[in-house]
Amino acid sequence: MKRICIFCGSNKGNDPVYAEQATLLGQTLAKANIALVYGGTTAGLMGIVADAALAAGGEVIGIIPERLAEKSAMTHQGLSQLLVVESMHARKAKMAELSDGFIALPGGIGTFEELFEMLTWSQLGFHHKPTGVLNIKGFYDPLIQFLDSVIAAQFMKPEHRQLLINEAEPLKLLVKMRHYQAPTVNKWFDRPAT
Repeated sequence: MKRICIFCGSNKGNDPVYAEQATLLGQTLAKANIALVYGGTTAGLMGIVADAALAAGGEVIGIIPERLAEKSAMTHQGLSQLLVVESMHARKAKMAELSDGFIALPGGIGTFEELFEMLTWSQLGFHHKPTGVLNIKGFYDPLIQFLDSVIAAQFMKPEHRQLLINEAEPLKLLVKMRHYQAPTVNKWFDRPAT
């Protein structure tokens, strides 16, 4: 893995442990010589993980839509590379193109949307890259439980549960991502029409 995309909050959250683990993740990526791809701002956990990677000598590539870059005084000006793209859709496509894997830290609706888009693309076989959550303080435990209930209700195959790697420590998460193998599952669109 040469580059990992990080999805995370534009806020810091209500516990210093979120910022501490974001810092540790940025440092861990830099020490492993893995470039960080992220949303391009100084806001919240986004800025913290980027600054930590930069301070540790890592490469950081920010990708931000024109509309946010024009409006925001928080566009990060100290990155290795800043790409300004046309839209949020173009941002996600560029993040996916440049990255060898994806990690979601705690965040809000935007983080969830980005995480689920990458999981959807993986489920459909559009990519076979690892996707994980850095489950700081059990932040993603309710999501994991919800996915289990989706499987129980038979709206998701049990094999697809393997698409999401769950780990509470940055280094352990990277190890799991390096050893990830996408599950082989027949897709609904591969079946003959009935």
